[in-house]
Amino acid sequence: MQSRDDFIKDVLDGVTAATMAIRITPYILSRINWKDPRHDPLVRQFLPLKSAMLPDHPKLALDSLHEEADSPVKGLVHRYPDKALFLHTVTKASLRPTRKRWEEVFTYIEKHPELQDIVVSGGDSYYLQPEHIRLIGERLISMPNIKRFRFASKGLAVAPARILDESDGWVNALIDISNMAKKAGKAMALHTHFNHPNEISWITSAASQRLFEDGVMVRNQTVLLRGVNDDLETMSTLIRTLADNNIFPYYVYQCDMVQRVEHLRTPLQTILDLEAQIRGTIAGFMMPSFVVDLPGGGGKRLACSFQSYDRTTGISRYTAPAVKGRDKENKVYEYYDPIDTLPGASSTKTDECVGEV
Repeated sequence: MQSRDDFIKDVLDGVTAATMAIRITPYILSRINWKDPRHDPLVRQFLPLKSAMLPDHPKLALDSLHEEADSPVKGLVHRYPDKALFLHTVTKASLRPTRKRWEEVFTYIEKHPELQDIVVSGGDSYYLQPEHIRLIGERLISMPNIKRFRFASKGLAVAPARILDESDGWVNALIDISNMAKKAGKAMALHTHFNHPNEISWITSAASQRLFEDGVMVRNQTVLLRGVNDDLETMSTLIRTLADNNIFPYYVYQCDMVQRVEHLRTPLQTILDLEAQIRGTIAGFMMPSFVVDLPGGGGKRLACSFQSYDRTTGISRYTAPAVKGRDKENKVYEYYDPIDTLPGASSTKTDECVGEV
């Protein structure tokens, strides 16, 4: 049995070891089963427990997706021919949401007519001020080459009550920009991030309904996490619950190869099995794409599109013909299963029982 004090120490040690800042909203805290926190899926994904962590895979890297290498100007990742990622603020790179830096990004977008689709992310868009939402949205709408753009935010998943606040300038700005985009014949969407059905409550449903009634397209991107959503019942329930709330399941990502998440990563076989079991059980337009965001900057590829997958070594290999530049043509990208999941391996960690805290 793990005592209350031991559990708290486990969390504090995990926070110290984590590579990312830990921010948890009161809403998420209220959704946790505090009678059995160690086995709660929300604790597992939001509160790092030092005792659950596994040694990093030797191939892991902090910038495994090579976003910096694909950044022609600060705050913009241009990897795909017609799409770019606008990072309005990136804490780890010490960038700030300044008008001067944004202007450099806007200028680059305008000078590249092949760009048609912009993702506004890099720091949660929930942190943007209403005037920032309007500034970015209006500027993108004004560009003839831009046909689609989306704001990325976990806000709907972690603080849905804000969407219901009629006086909140953020949601009003988002709705206004959505309407402006439609009048200009363009598409704006909100991309959010639910990983488990327990994150969804009546507040989520009410907030989603408001966005739906006001014409805001909402799509969800889930990350496959070991011990959180890597079983058929949980993933199926999540996809269906999202669909029932008019949140379109868009992607299910294989967990990235980054530091301090080895205990959350699954072997590729898990995502392959889940897709095979779920496909055909829900309408095709509500079926997410199960993808790997390839280490080394290869971009998103369907998990099942590997060139080879050796389950003994845990190495899967992919190519990305659409990704150009920096010697990426004909490059083979490799994804590595967690070492403790390989045949014959034994985990160095075992779950402990914990009493009520």
